[in-house]
Amino acid sequence: MTSSPSPARLRYLALRHQGLAGKRKIGSGLAGAQKALEQIGYVQIDTISVVARAHHHTFFARVSKYDENLPNRLVRQGRAFEYWCHAASYLPMRDYRFALPMMRAIRRGEMRAHWRRDEKVRTWVRDRIRAEGPLFARDFEDPRKTRKGWWDWKPAKAALEQLFMEGELMSVERQGFQKRYELTERCLPAGANCTEPSIAEHADHVIDLGLAAHGFGTEKTLCYFRTYARVRTEIRRRLAARTNSGELTARRMHSGERIYARPGTFDAQLRRLPDVVRILSPFDNTMIQRQRSAEVFGFDYTIECYTPEAKRQFGYFALPLVFRDRFVGRMDCKAHRADARFEIKALFLEEEVPDLFLPAFATATLAYAAFTGCDHVQVQQVLPRGLAAPIKRLFG
Repeated sequence: MTSSPSPARLRYLALRHQGLAGKRKIGSGLAGAQKALEQIGYVQIDTISVVARAHHHTFFARVSKYDENLPNRLVRQGRAFEYWCHAASYLPMRDYRFALPMMRAIRRGEMRAHWRRDEKVRTWVRDRIRAEGPLFARDFEDPRKTRKGWWDWKPAKAALEQLFMEGELMSVERQGFQKRYELTERCLPAGANCTEPSIAEHADHVIDLGLAAHGFGTEKTLCYFRTYARVRTEIRRRLAARTNSGELTARRMHSGERIYARPGTFDAQLRRLPDVVRILSPFDNTMIQRQRSAEVFGFDYTIECYTPEAKRQFGYFALPLVFRDRFVGRMDCKAHRADARFEIKALFLEEEVPDLFLPAFATATLAYAAFTGCDHVQVQQVLPRGLAAPIKRLFG
């Protein structure tokens, strides 16, 4: 292995492969959303809606002329599907066959299920969907008189999710955050590859997916993509074999960890990134692997919506901020859609920023606020305090 790539090169490669290194976005509209999804491999779905939901935010960061119905359109047209990656996600339909091992392992009872299997209820919901067409969980009554909590799903909902995870049902759309279920046999597009991959094929797919999405990866970061024990073991073997054959190259990070990439990746011309601010979701693919974002970008991030309020440092849902090739801070904010007001509760800048940061931040914030349904921005707290006045002036 030759010398370690510079931190600047790693930052550049990571952002370029994520579609966040240029002035222009990956694409526009429906075609752009499909291109972005295929480039970064998946888009995580999350329910938190204090600003834009995570999946819409991730698409918006990479797709111009994005609207929140585009994921539904991708699914309806057979270009994408919902399933489990490291979390609930939109996935490109080209990768459907690589979800089959998990579906079939769950069906066979080889992977842990979180619900009690009730064959009578499963048959009932399956038969109703077959007779009536796609249905939401709300279309099924709950015979119970009491519930133990939000997590205590009614029997029909549990059965729907079982059948979804086993691959018998698919989601054909979401309304708000609710899935509409349909029989897979009726909505899987013609020509979809339903051949279950071998372990070696699966491992190579995970490696290739990670390198396409991030440019480089360690064994640990590459295993992040919807893998289980047998695939992780095979990934280790395939990384060694493909490196020995010259198909991959390996280097050491300054931390000493081995990183893999395609030959020539670390020799590509290093370009200066534009004076653009990126506002990212905490669930964005660029930084969802917290250890990786700390090692590559020097950015230590914890989402605090699950932290007791008294222990929060940066707020309920602080959004990471990237300027050029650096994570420069985070912004705790809330979209008050009823009065079209985007509130920046607190802006934390972690290092000195150049003057060009200010207009770039204003441009990015106004665009993101508009995307959340807000037409004016209100700034509360700014740290360091010396930037409070100039930043508040940006928004009148």
